[in-house]
Amino acid sequence: MERSTQRGPGPASRTLAGFIFASRWLQAPLYLGLIIAQAVYVVLFFVELWHLIEGAILEGHISETEVMLSVLALIDIVMIANLLIMVIIGGYETFVSKIRVEGHHDEPDWLSHVNANLLKVKLAISIISISSIHLLKTFIEVGRMDGGLVHNANGTVLYSWDGVLWEVVIHLAFIVSALALAWIDKMSHQHPAAPKNEQLTAGRLEASLRDPVPAPAADGYVTVRLPAGSQLPEGARILE
Repeated sequence: MERSTQRGPGPASRTLAGFIFASRWLQAPLYLGLIIAQAVYVVLFFVELWHLIEGAILEGHISETEVMLSVLALIDIVMIANLLIMVIIGGYETFVSKIRVEGHHDEPDWLSHVNANLLKVKLAISIISISSIHLLKTFIEVGRMDGGLVHNANGTVLYSWDGVLWEVVIHLAFIVSALALAWIDKMSHQHPAAPKNEQLTAGRLEASLRDPVPAPAADGYVTVRLPAGSQLPEGARILE
């Protein structure tokens, strides 16, 4: 038996690897920026809510359709805020550092097993929900379509038959993308990748030498290289 003297990466390689690993913290300001964007959506939500209260209660001239559109706008803001929360928490947990909220009563159920594939699937589902809200608003608006067009108070075209058709096509594309991501995630769980850097122990070495047995060299010895620090099988010796 010949023992390998290779001990692993040197100090320079370990330092470079540590520096590259620490570069993940460059993403932390991005998630802080998303928190600020979420605060903007909170302000926008209350602005839209005030417009709804002002038009429906204080002035009393808003119709049922306008109330429905305003409520859908509020739901749209909430859905986008949920998407932001999912990206902030899930992305930080997956790519930057552990949040460590185990045992907290408000810990999300999906956070304990979040990974990149699961995060993509959940984001796709959230995008489909947001697209559904926009599509529902469009269907409500096209109820007053005249000549294939919907105009606002200023005469500007808001919707057309071609525009509605493309919205439906884009929404279906979102659904197909989500199904594809879910299928890929399912396939990755059915066929897990083989473990890397599996250490070779004496037992595994003995099992591998039973059948087939390596052909002996001209001097009658079988030479096998082992990682440094591995335990030698019974009967083996080191050649100087």
